[in-house]
Amino acid sequence: MTIKALRTPEERFADIPDFDYPVGYLDDLPGYEGLRIAYVDAGPKHADHTFLCLHGEPSWSFLYRRMIPAFLESGARVIAPDLLGFGRSDKPVEQSDYSFHFHRNYLLELVRRLDLKNITIVCQDWGGLIGLRLLAEMPDRFARVVTANTALPTGDQPMGAAFESWREFSQQSPEFRTGRIVYGGTETKLSEEEVAAYDAPFPDETFKEGARQFPMLVPARPDDPASDPNRAAWSVLKTLNMPFLTAFGSEDKVMAGVDAVLQRLIPGAQGQPHVVLPGAGHFLQEDVGDQLADLTCDFIDATT
Repeated sequence: MTIKALRTPEERFADIPDFDYPVGYLDDLPGYEGLRIAYVDAGPKHADHTFLCLHGEPSWSFLYRRMIPAFLESGARVIAPDLLGFGRSDKPVEQSDYSFHFHRNYLLELVRRLDLKNITIVCQDWGGLIGLRLLAEMPDRFARVVTANTALPTGDQPMGAAFESWREFSQQSPEFRTGRIVYGGTETKLSEEEVAAYDAPFPDETFKEGARQFPMLVPARPDDPASDPNRAAWSVLKTLNMPFLTAFGSEDKVMAGVDAVLQRLIPGAQGQPHVVLPGAGHFLQEDVGDQLADLTCDFIDATT
C-alpha cells in the first residue's frame, strides 16, 4: 500500500543555525517504499562506537546540535534520525498512517541497514518510547542507554491531567506552532532563529499530521494497541544488565518521578550516577545540552 506523504523543500533548511552535519537518506526500507527517512550521519563509518540519538515530539535531530560535537570528539559515529513526520524525513498526510508499530519498524530496519553495533542510545520523549522498544528487541546491538525525560508506558497507570490537556490541545488547536511548543518546554528559552529551525520542517499545517498524532499514540489505557507490545518489551528490559543511566530535567513536571521507576526496574540502572539536572525543562538538550553530552561521555568512560 502506498502511503501519501509530503516532502519539505530543502530550501527550508538552508539557514538552520549550528547544524551543518552530513545527512543520509533511506527510501527503500521494506514496507516503507517511497518514504524517505533522513538521518544525520557524522563521524567515521567504521568507528568502534556509535551514538544513536532519538528525538521526540515535535522536534527533530536539530535538538542534538549541542551534543553532537562532544560525541564526535570521542571518535564515535553519530546517527540522529528524523522520525517520519518530522525534520527532513517525509510526512505522511493521514493521521491514521501513524502508529507506534509504524515508527518502531522503520527504526529497526534503519539500525539493521546501517549495521549499527556497540550503540549508546540517547533518547528523550518519544525517542525513548521507541528507543526502549528497539533496545528490547535487539539488545545485542546496544552497549548502554541514556534516557532523558522519557518512559515506556503501558496504559496501566493514569498519565495525569497535564498529559491529557496536551492530547486535547494536539487535536483541537487550529494552529500547532511547533517552534513555540519547543520554546515552552525549555527553561533557557530559544532565540527566534532556533524557534524558526523547529518550524522549518513544516511549511504549513498540512505537514503536521504526525506532530498532532504523536500524543494520541502514547498508551493511555490498558487495552491500547501498543500496551501489550510495551509490556513484552518491559519483560526484556527487566532482565538487562547493560549500563543504564537516567538524566532528567528538574523542571519537567510531567516526567517527574519516572526516572525512579526506570532505576528500580532495570537491573543495569543499579549503582549508576543518575542525575536530575537543575534548570532543565522537557527539552533538556536545549537547556543543558553541553552538560548532558559530557555526562554521557563520562558514563561511557566509566562503563567501558
